[in-house]
Amino acid sequence: MRLKLLALAALLPLAACGNKVSAPPTEGVTDAMIAQPPVGEWLTYGYDRAETRFSPLDQINDKNVGQLGLAWSADLDTARGQEATPLMHDGVLYITTAWSMVKAYDAKTGALKWSYDPKVPREKLVDVCCDAVNRGVALYGNKVYVGTLDGRLVALDQKTGKVVWDKLTIPEGSHMAITGAPRVVKGKVLIGSAGAEYFTRGYLAAFDAETGEQAWRFYTVPGDPSKPQDGKHLDAAVKTWSGDFWKLGGGGTVWDSITYDPVTDLVYFGTANAEPWNPAYRNTNGAGDSLYTASIVAVKPDTGEYVWHFQETPEDRWDFDSNQQITVTDLNIGGQTRRVVMHAPKNGYFFVLDAKTGAFIAGNPFVDGINWAKGLDPKTGRPIVNPEAQYERTGKPFLGFPGAVGAHSWTPMSYSPKTGLVYIPTNNTPQVYAHDPDWKPGKTGFQLGIDATAGNLPADKNVRAATKKAMTGALVAFDPVAGKVKWRVPQQTPTNGGTLATAGNLVFQGTALGDFKAYTADTGKELWSFHAQSGILAAPMTYSIDGEQYVAVLVGWGGVWDVSAGKLVTSKITPNISRLVVFKLGAKGQLPAPPPSAERKLDPPPPSGTPQQLALGEKLYTNSCSVCHGASAVAGALNPDLRHSVALNNPKLWQEIVHDGLLKQNGMVAWKDQFNPDQIEAIRLYVIKRANEDKGLGDH
Repeated sequence: MRLKLLALAALLPLAACGNKVSAPPTEGVTDAMIAQPPVGEWLTYGYDRAETRFSPLDQINDKNVGQLGLAWSADLDTARGQEATPLMHDGVLYITTAWSMVKAYDAKTGALKWSYDPKVPREKLVDVCCDAVNRGVALYGNKVYVGTLDGRLVALDQKTGKVVWDKLTIPEGSHMAITGAPRVVKGKVLIGSAGAEYFTRGYLAAFDAETGEQAWRFYTVPGDPSKPQDGKHLDAAVKTWSGDFWKLGGGGTVWDSITYDPVTDLVYFGTANAEPWNPAYRNTNGAGDSLYTASIVAVKPDTGEYVWHFQETPEDRWDFDSNQQITVTDLNIGGQTRRVVMHAPKNGYFFVLDAKTGAFIAGNPFVDGINWAKGLDPKTGRPIVNPEAQYERTGKPFLGFPGAVGAHSWTPMSYSPKTGLVYIPTNNTPQVYAHDPDWKPGKTGFQLGIDATAGNLPADKNVRAATKKAMTGALVAFDPVAGKVKWRVPQQTPTNGGTLATAGNLVFQGTALGDFKAYTADTGKELWSFHAQSGILAAPMTYSIDGEQYVAVLVGWGGVWDVSAGKLVTSKITPNISRLVVFKLGAKGQLPAPPPSAERKLDPPPPSGTPQQLALGEKLYTNSCSVCHGASAVAGALNPDLRHSVALNNPKLWQEIVHDGLLKQNGMVAWKDQFNPDQIEAIRLYVIKRANEDKGLGDH
C-alpha cells in the first residue's frame, strides 16, 4: 500500500515548483542543434523549434522532382495506422510504429540497426479513440524518447535501443494514453496524454531528460472546487465550470501539439475538447466556457508557470480540439513585424495570435461551409455561436460543419517562409450532434453525453452514394497575412496525410488513397506521384547524406476515420500495408506486390428481435461500439467487421466476448461494467439486422 501511495504522490501537480534539472548535454543532440538544425538533419518532430516543417534542402526541386524514385523501403511488423514523422541524426533514421514500437535504420541503405517494443497490453486499445498510433520520438543528447500507449515515457540509448529509464506518467489505472511525440526543451522532456472522451483530466508535464524525474505538471482543467486548486491559473478557470464537472474529469488533454519558441522563451500547447462533449452534463448549473479546453496555452518552460491562453472554442460541444500543430514565425502585420503563433484547429478558423501576449490578431476560415458559428468577433476572436448548434438547448439534432473529425485534424501542416503560405490538410466531414436525455456516466468506452443515432445512414444505396460523394478533403495553401486561401487541391476523401514544404518550391503530401505526391509550393500544380499501395496519414520529412537529398514517409492506413467511419461513408478505403518508404533522385526501386483483396460475402443469421430490442441495440452500438467497429456496423480496414462475426450465430459466444472479455488480448475488453446481458444481446440483434440489410443491397 505504501508503495502505491508513493507512486501516486509522484504524479501530484508540481506546477511552478522549479525542480532542479540535469545539466544540458554537450555531446549528441544539443539544444543549439535543435534550435538550428545541422544541414541535412531532422532532429525534432516539426523540423525546427518553430514547428514549420520547412526544409532548406533544395536538391530536389520543382524542376527535377519528376526523377524521384524509391531508394529503399522497410515493411513494418504491425498492421495498424502509421502516423509518425521520422527523425534523422548522424546517418540514422528513427521512427515509431503503432503500439509505440521504435526502430532505427541506416538512413542511406535502410538496414535495420535496432528495434524496441515496449510491449503495450493490447487491451489498452479500448482507452484509445483513434487506433494504436504513435507520432514519433524525440532526440536529445545520446537518448531517444518515446511515449507509450499505456502512458509511459521511455528513454532509449540512441546507438543500441536499450532502455535507460522507463517512467509511468499517468495515474495508475487511468484511461489516459500517449499517442503524441515528446519535445525536449531546456533539458526537460515534455509530454501530455490523450483521452478526453474517457473521464480524464488534461495536463502537460515535464521530465528531467537525464533521470526521468518529474520537474513540473500543468493541469489544464480545475479539480474539486471545494479544495485548493493546482495553480493560480485554475482559480480563474474554476469559475467557468459548474456542477460536479470535476467528477467527470473535464478533458482538455494535451495529446499532440507542443511548441517552444526561444524568442519569447515560452512553450505553447493545444488542449482537447471538454468532457463530456455535451455541456448539459458538465455545466449543470448553467453555461460556462470550460477553461482551458479547446485552447492554446502558453507557459514558462523552466517552471510550467501560466503566462497566457486563448480559447478558440469556448464551451466546446462539438469535439473541436485545439491539439493541431502550432507554428511560430514573424509576420508583417499592418506594416509592422510581429512575432506570432499560427494555428488551424478543428473548428475551421485560422488564428493568428501575438506570441508574447496571446492577443488576438486575426481569425479567418480556411474551409467553406462553417455553420456552428456565424463568424468571429473582430476584436476578441470569440466565435459568434449559431444558436441551432447548441443541440443540448434546442433538443434537436444539429448537422454541424465541421464535424468531430475537424476541418483540420492532427495531420501536420507546414509553413514556407519563401512563399509565405501555410499548407493545411483539410476535411469536409459534417456530423450530426444530438442531446441524449437518458445518458448516464459509464466505466468503459466513450463518455460523451450525446446520441449519435440520428446520424446513422439508412440501407439505401442512393443515400449512401450521396454521402460518400460529399465526404471529401483538400490540400489548402493559406495566406496568414491576407487571411485567405491562395490555392486548393481537391481530394476524393478526407483525412489525407500531413505536409512538408521545402526550399525547392515543393510541397509533399500523401493521400488516403495511397498516393504520395509533390506539388509546386507557389501554385499547387501536381508534379509527381508515387502509389504506395496503402493510405498515408503521416507527414513526410527530408534529409541529406553524402550530398544526396532523400524524402521519407510512413505508409499505413488507419486512424480515426478508418476505425469510426469505415467504408460506409468513404468512396474508397485502402488496405493497411504498413511500411517506411524513402525516395531520392534517379532511384529505381520497386515495392513488393500488394496482397490480393480478400472480400468476404455477408452470410448472417436471419433477422430477429423486437422493435424495442433493435432500437436499443442501435443506440448502444452507435454510441459505444461504432468508434472501433464502424458507423452502422460497417467497419474499416483494421478492426473486425461485426457483420461477419461467427458469434452472430452464437449468443453464448457473443456474451463471452462482449460481457466477459474473452478476446481482451486482442483489445476487445469486457464491457460488463457498461452493459448488462440483455443490452449486449440487443446489440447482437441490431448487428444481425444491419448485416441482412447490407446483404440485400449486395454489399460486403
